[in-house]
Amino acid sequence: MRASLGLSLGTFVRIIADVAAGAACFGILVVVLLQVIGRLTGHPLPWTEEATRFLFIWMVFLGLAAGFRTVESARVVVFLVMGRRLFQHLAVPIYVASSVFFFGLMGWTGLTLVRQQIMMTETAATLPIPMWLIGMVMPVSAVIAVLAIVESLRSRRDLIALPELGLPEGEIAHADISITARH
Repeated sequence: MRASLGLSLGTFVRIIADVAAGAACFGILVVVLLQVIGRLTGHPLPWTEEATRFLFIWMVFLGLAAGFRTVESARVVVFLVMGRRLFQHLAVPIYVASSVFFFGLMGWTGLTLVRQQIMMTETAATLPIPMWLIGMVMPVSAVIAVLAIVESLRSRRDLIALPELGLPEGEIAHADISITARH
């Protein structure tokens, strides 16, 4: 039962984060092509610039969430290298706690923004859409990122733990270079 639940969580996170970010990326391609064609034909489409910006915002936030599923998020590992024994044992809890805290804060801030946009009935300048649809990406991607962290904890815990940190003392200053060179 647990394996099937984990598999379905991984599939859900992959579909929501990766496919939605990919769809936003494809949408940017289509909208920019329409923008170029419109300008070349002498009939520019004023809404394309705003649509590109909104799709880019969604792509970035969903891509951030997708990166946590595959443990491809940037991390500062200097403390883990310097205090090998103590910090290596705490690497996973530090990673999970700080990431969940960050996304919790991001989700709360996003919900506050969305409530404000709904209350003010704010709409886009050139598109007939309410701005809360754009702002909704913050709480949505925060939830997806937390689910991605849970999934990565289940399936990629070894990458979170950073087992490659067993570096000699002389390589501490160049830890990032040494770590990437060992892969």
